[in-house]
Amino acid sequence: MRTNQTHPLEATVTDLSLAMGQLLRRLRQEVNTAGLSWSQMSALARLERAGPMTTAELARAEAVKPQSMGATLADLEQEGLIERQPHPTDGRQMLVSLTAKGIEMRRKRSLAKQAWLMAAVAKLDPAEQQTLLSAVALLKRLSDA
Repeated sequence: MRTNQTHPLEATVTDLSLAMGQLLRRLRQEVNTAGLSWSQMSALARLERAGPMTTAELARAEAVKPQSMGATLADLEQEGLIERQPHPTDGRQMLVSLTAKGIEMRRKRSLAKQAWLMAAVAKLDPAEQQTLLSAVALLKRLSDA
C-alpha cells in the first residue's frame, strides 16, 4: 500500500538527484560555447581521458551503436576536433584521437567550467561554502560506493 507521505530518506535522495542534475545541466549550458551535442562532448571527453580508440571501442565505452558513434565522429572530424590514424597493429582499423584544436577546446571548456563554478561558489556566504566543502567529501564517498 502506497501512502502520500514520502520517507525522509527517499525525499532526500530525490532532492539530491534533482539538484545534481540541475547543476550538471547548468555547467553544460555555461561552457558549451562550441554548440556541440552531449554525445559529441562525451566522446571528446572519453578520448581525452583514454587516448586514441577505435570507433567500436569508443561506441562500447559510450554505450551506443557503432553506427551512431560513426556519425558523431564524422561531425567532430569535420569540425577539426578529431583525427583518424591507422591502427599500429591492425591495418584494418583506424584509431581516433583528439587534434590540437580538440585538445585546446577541451582545455578551454574545463577552464570555463571551473571559472563559472568558482564564481557561483564565491557568491555563497562562508558558512554555506563550508557546508558545500563538507558535502563534497560525502559526494565523493557516494560515488565510490
